[in-house]
Amino acid sequence: MAGLDTEVLELPGWRHLYSGKVRDLYEPADAEPGEGDLLVVASDRISAYDFVLDTEIPDKGKVLTQLSLWWFEQLSAPTPEAQSDTTPTVVTPSGHSVPIRNHVVSVDVPEAVAGRAMVVQRLDMYEVECIARGYLTGSGLAEYRESGTVTGLELPAGLVDGSKLEPAIFTPSAKAEVGEHDENITFEQMSRLVGETPAAQLRDLTLDLYTRAEGVARDRGIILADTKVEFGLNSAGQIVLGDEVLTPDSSRFWDVDDYEPGRSQPSFDKQFVRDWLTSPDSGWDRASGEAPPHLPAAVVAKTRDRYIEAYERLTGLTFSA
Repeated sequence: MAGLDTEVLELPGWRHLYSGKVRDLYEPADAEPGEGDLLVVASDRISAYDFVLDTEIPDKGKVLTQLSLWWFEQLSAPTPEAQSDTTPTVVTPSGHSVPIRNHVVSVDVPEAVAGRAMVVQRLDMYEVECIARGYLTGSGLAEYRESGTVTGLELPAGLVDGSKLEPAIFTPSAKAEVGEHDENITFEQMSRLVGETPAAQLRDLTLDLYTRAEGVARDRGIILADTKVEFGLNSAGQIVLGDEVLTPDSSRFWDVDDYEPGRSQPSFDKQFVRDWLTSPDSGWDRASGEAPPHLPAAVVAKTRDRYIEAYERLTGLTFSA
């Protein structure tokens, strides 16, 4: 399995397995390779324009982990429509209860990675990114401007950057290797990759998750514009929500008070980083193929503050490093 070439921590009881753009994976040192649960460690690395930058954002990994754990808990809360068993559920727009499981086993992790790591089930991951869009922006907007569609789905004429999509749409992408860009695909292409029945299940789970999370965020004065989630199969053959969920790295969050269709919306993510890299101040030519320069301290501080603000506004909790 190819991954990012980066320095990783030596953790007692765990053997390093793989490093992605942000996360490092470990497996039990006393187990056979490929066996046992996994330890997922969220680093402070940050990526932009398909590069992993050489500057880290302090505490970013802790924010991502703690926010994911909070969302897993919210999405696992019982609902009035839920059955009487203990399976976590979300409620579909039609009012039916649909089980949604997550991969978290525990947060009993080595002290060196406390707060930024969790022990999770080992899943057989689907090789697709499941994306729900409730607003038109980003790569979806670029495709819409060219063809009036997003991953093959026809949309009404006259939409602009930030237009609300009713209902939200499902726009999958095919996973790429580290350093490459995920490729948007149609639902039909996804069905050929994973099978028709799993594709429909993943689509429904993703849209249900988005619908519920969008309501939670809106109650806190934040718009969930879109989100990307990943699913896999556990050892029992059940579909399980994996990776991170509803963080500034996997989702676009906008302030309700700043929302104005027809322009790019300020977001709770690495926007400060992207804006600086594409400004004359950075001296970086995105088309050059060269790695971006080191980030200045002010950009690092503003980015850290934005991640923490997202955590605190969504959860109502005070972030503690």
